[in-house]
Amino acid sequence: MVTQPTPSAATLLTVAPTGAESAKADVPALPVTVEEVVATAQDCERVGAAVIHLHVRDADTRPTLDLGRVREVVAAVREHTDLVVQLSTGGAVTDPFDARLAVLDAAPDAASLTLGTVNFGRDVFSNPWDLIVELHTQMQQRGIVPEYEVFDLGQLATLARLLDRHGPPYGGHVHVDLVMGVPGGMPGTAQALTACLPLLPAGATFAATGVGRTSLPVMLAALSAGGHLRVGMEDTLTYAPGEPVRDNAQLVARAAGLARIAQRPPMSTQDARDLLGIKPMEAVL
Repeated sequence: MVTQPTPSAATLLTVAPTGAESAKADVPALPVTVEEVVATAQDCERVGAAVIHLHVRDADTRPTLDLGRVREVVAAVREHTDLVVQLSTGGAVTDPFDARLAVLDAAPDAASLTLGTVNFGRDVFSNPWDLIVELHTQMQQRGIVPEYEVFDLGQLATLARLLDRHGPPYGGHVHVDLVMGVPGGMPGTAQALTACLPLLPAGATFAATGVGRTSLPVMLAALSAGGHLRVGMEDTLTYAPGEPVRDNAQLVARAAGLARIAQRPPMSTQDARDLLGIKPMEAVL
């Protein structure tokens, strides 16, 4: 039987403010210091974000999985916002598997879990089966909610296999992010998004991320299909043709406006926790 994503009267907005690909020297507005990340988190929460997806930079603005730095950023965002703190376990494409697994030691509310290897422009983002299983089971044991990252259609078959063999995620709810428009992954089109929906597990929710110029068409397609949204300077640096993004709050505000037009306004942080099955804030502080 064909399943359909679980509908929602509100839209879960996730902001991915930094990523691991862009250099601060090339993109001065990119938040990389702890203070910049906290200010970005506060601004984005005010305009509708409920989840923040974090990649961490070191004192020289380079991507890092240093656990001390990761813990510092997680603690600072928790201290100054009510956002769901989601860490990337993808890191940069050059990061070793053990360092990617170790970020779970920072005890985020949630973490990304990519469901397969994909070409990433000229690079390869490696996610073999054993790493997928290890991330899934460690998150189950540690009380961390996974967001399953899907870069191509076949990775949804991997998700079905994972859940069948290793059980549901911590919290019991399956939430998938369709990452679209990466060179090497599925295109950022309504047709590609529609092709994914029948393969989602029963009862699952999904968000969609449009990379680069696919940001707007993917947002519109996701909203029309009952999905949620991820935006941010990790994924796009251009607000309109010839117009650089001013800051992450600009992207969140646009997504929030489109969600309201769709009569599915932004979800509160508490509603996001309830949807995703995340433990109460007092349990993690």
